[in-house]
Amino acid sequence: MKRFNITVNGKAYDVAVEEVSGGASPAATPAAVSAPVQAVPAPVAAAPADGTAVNAPMPGTILDVKASVGDSVTEGQVLMVLEAMKMENDIVAPKAGKVSAISVKKGDSVNSGDALAYIQ
Repeated sequence: MKRFNITVNGKAYDVAVEEVSGGASPAATPAAVSAPVQAVPAPVAAAPADGTAVNAPMPGTILDVKASVGDSVTEGQVLMVLEAMKMENDIVAPKAGKVSAISVKKGDSVNSGDALAYIQ
């Protein structure tokens, strides 16, 4: 028996591992390991040079996109709806202007601070 101290997420565990000698049983033979699947990020619209970014205030899922590229919006107009912790949050335009880019679509997961749209 070999003993190891392993730390996972800051918590220490004392683990005892038994060494098996000789031929390994079929159940103990490791299967072929495939390469991990990499998530492909959604294409992100390039940030306009003079546009104002509308950022996600918290992580969540986009439930609805109410504006389109080229729409003229007023300050406080709802651009999209973000669901976070079972609550629907309106994402509003921080200023009046024209929507120059939308970086998300319905069903996308976003993190806090992600650029959702740009207004010029």
